[in-house]
Amino acid sequence: MDKINAATPLQAQAHPSNRPPMPPPPPQAQQRQQPTATPATSIKQMVKDAFTAKASDIHIRVGQVPRFRIRGQMTTAESQPKTTPEIFEYYLHEILTPIQRKNFAETKELDTAIFYPGFVRCRVNCFDSLTGGAMVLRLISLNIPSIDDLALPQVLKEIISKPQGLILVTGPTGSGKSTTMAAMIRHLNENVSKHIVTIEDPIEFVHSSQQCLVSQREVGLHTREFHDALRAVLREDPDVILIGEMRDRITINTALQAAQTGHLVLGTLHTRSAINSINRLLNMYSADEQDVMRIQITDSLVAVVAQLLLPTTDSRRVAVHDILVNTPAMREYLLKGNEDEAFRMMESDTHEGMQIMNQALYELLLAGRITIEEAEKASLDPSDLDRRIRTGGIDAAGSARDWMM
Repeated sequence: MDKINAATPLQAQAHPSNRPPMPPPPPQAQQRQQPTATPATSIKQMVKDAFTAKASDIHIRVGQVPRFRIRGQMTTAESQPKTTPEIFEYYLHEILTPIQRKNFAETKELDTAIFYPGFVRCRVNCFDSLTGGAMVLRLISLNIPSIDDLALPQVLKEIISKPQGLILVTGPTGSGKSTTMAAMIRHLNENVSKHIVTIEDPIEFVHSSQQCLVSQREVGLHTREFHDALRAVLREDPDVILIGEMRDRITINTALQAAQTGHLVLGTLHTRSAINSINRLLNMYSADEQDVMRIQITDSLVAVVAQLLLPTTDSRRVAVHDILVNTPAMREYLLKGNEDEAFRMMESDTHEGMQIMNQALYELLLAGRITIEEAEKASLDPSDLDRRIRTGGIDAAGSARDWMM
C-alpha cells in the first residue's frame, strides 16, 4: 500500500466521523512518498525472533505490541515496540511491492507471501481494522517434512499413491492441513514420476521437482483468479492436482470432474471429523441435487483424513487423526447415508488404516505424550474416551515430532 500521509493515518481513516470533511487532494498529492522514519525493528527481524521462539504466526496491529502464536497460544512479543501507523507503513513498504500497496489501499485486504532465502517463508495477510492496519504472518519452514518426520499414519503413503480419486484433508484453521499435504506431495515427488499441479493462494511450501515435475501456481501472480486456474488445470496434463480449500460448488464440481477422469485430487475442508466432511460437501447443493451428488462424491472419494494439533507434555505439538478409507464396504454405507455403520467400520477396520479420533487420542495418552485435559478438549465423544481410559486395552503407538504449519 502507498504511504498514508501523516495528516491521515490509518487509525484516523477507520473513524472518518472524528474529523471534518476535507477536499480531495490534488493529483500530485496522491503519489505518496516512502516513509522517512525507520523503526527500531523490521519484519525480517521479527520473523527471526518468532522463528527462534518456535512461533507459528506473527500478529501485527496498529495500537498493539506484536504477538506471536506459540504452541497455539497468543504471546506478547515484549522485545517489539507498539505498532504506530507510521511503523505499520514502514512494514508495508518493507514487504510489499508498489502494486501490492496500491491494491491494499483500494481493497483493504491483501494475501501474499514473502521469502527469506535459506531461512523461512511467510504467508502474509494484510487487512484494515477498527484501530488501523493489521497483518498476520504464518511462518512456513523451507524444509518440507516427510510423512515419517511427522510420525503421520503410514496409510497416508498408500492414500497418496492411488492413481485417481479425491483425497480430503480436513480440520480447523491452524490444524496443520497444509503441512500434511506437503508431506504427502513430498512422498510422491520422491517415489514416482508424475506431473503435480498446485493452485495456491498463496504458495506455502515450495517443492523442487525430483521424480515428479511440480508446477505451482499462485493466485494473483500466475493466474488472475482461482477459478481461472481451476478451469485451465485439466488442460495442463496433470496427474495430481492440489486445489486447496473446497470453497464452493465450482471447486467441488471441478474436483469431481478431475477425479472421475483419471486424476488424483487433493482438497481441504474445515471439518473436525471424517464423516462430517461428506455432509459438508453435500450441504453446498440443494436438497434436489444431493442424491446425485452423493453418488458422485462416494464414487470419487479415496479417503478423508481429519486432523487436529494438540500441545504435548514436552512442549511440542502432535497431530491426531480421524481416517476414513473408502473401501467397497465403506462406499455402500456412505451411499445409504448410514453414518453409524460407517463410523463403526472406521473404528474396527484398522487393517485398512482406518481409525477414529478417540483411538489416536488414547494411544497418545498411554504414551504420555498428551494430558487427559487436552485429550478431552479435542475429543468429539469425551464419554467414549473416558471409557477407553478406564478399561484400557490399546497399545501405545510411539512418539511424534514437533509441527510447523
